[in-house]
Amino acid sequence: MHEEPIALGAYSRLADAFAARIDTHPYNACYDRPAVISLLPPVEGRRVLDAGCGPGVYAEWLAGRGAEVVGVDVCPRMVELARQRLGARAHVVEGDLARLLDFLPPASFDLVVSALALDYIRDWDAAFREFFRVLRGGGHFVFSVEHPADVFYEHHPHGNYFEVELVQYEWRSFGPPVRMPSYRRPLQAMLGPLLGTGFALERLLEPRPVPEFQDDNPEDYEKLTRQPGFICFRARKPAAPE
Repeated sequence: MHEEPIALGAYSRLADAFAARIDTHPYNACYDRPAVISLLPPVEGRRVLDAGCGPGVYAEWLAGRGAEVVGVDVCPRMVELARQRLGARAHVVEGDLARLLDFLPPASFDLVVSALALDYIRDWDAAFREFFRVLRGGGHFVFSVEHPADVFYEHHPHGNYFEVELVQYEWRSFGPPVRMPSYRRPLQAMLGPLLGTGFALERLLEPRPVPEFQDDNPEDYEKLTRQPGFICFRARKPAAPE
C-alpha cells in the first residue's frame, strides 16, 4: 500500500495562504526563484515539466516565455489553484513525484524544473530515474532544495548529518503555524542519485538573496548573505550517440 506523501496534509492546510504569498514571499521571490531561473537554459519552444508545481508560479513564468508546460503536484488544492492561475497556458495534473510518472511518455520533455519540492521525497534514485526517462537526450534537469548545512547545523543539529532523516519545521509565514515535515539529506545523498542515474552535473549554485529580500526580512537577509539556506543544481541528460 502506498503511503500518503509526508507533506500532503500540511500543504493542503496552507495551500490558499501559500498561493496568496508566493509572488512576494522573500524566500521564494527574492532567493529561490532568481537562483533557479539563472540556471535555466532557453525555454522558448521547449517542453517543460514543472515537477512539484505548487500554485503555478514557475509554470506561469515558463509559459510566459514561450515554453509548453506540464505541471505536476501531489496536493489537489495546489493543482486547483495552479489551474486557476494558469488557465489554458499550461496543463496541470495531480501526481506524486515519489511514484512512477507513467502518464508521461519517455523522452517527451526538454527540461525538468523542480523548485523546493524534492525535500519531501525520500527516494531520489527512483524520482531521478523518472526524470531521466521523460527527458530527451540533451535535456536539462534544474532543481533546488534546502541546503544540507543549513538544515543540520542551523535547525536539526542533534541528528546524524550523514543519514537521510525525517525532520519537521514549524512554518509561520503562511497564516496559523503548520508543522511541515521534510527529509534532510547530506550533500553526497544529493549528488549520488543524480550522477548514478546518468545525469551530468553542469552547475551547482549556493545562492545569496537579491537585495529586495532585505526590505521584507533584514535579519534573514543578513544571515543568508553569510551562510547558505538553499542549494541549486543544473544537470544534463547526455545526448544519444548518433
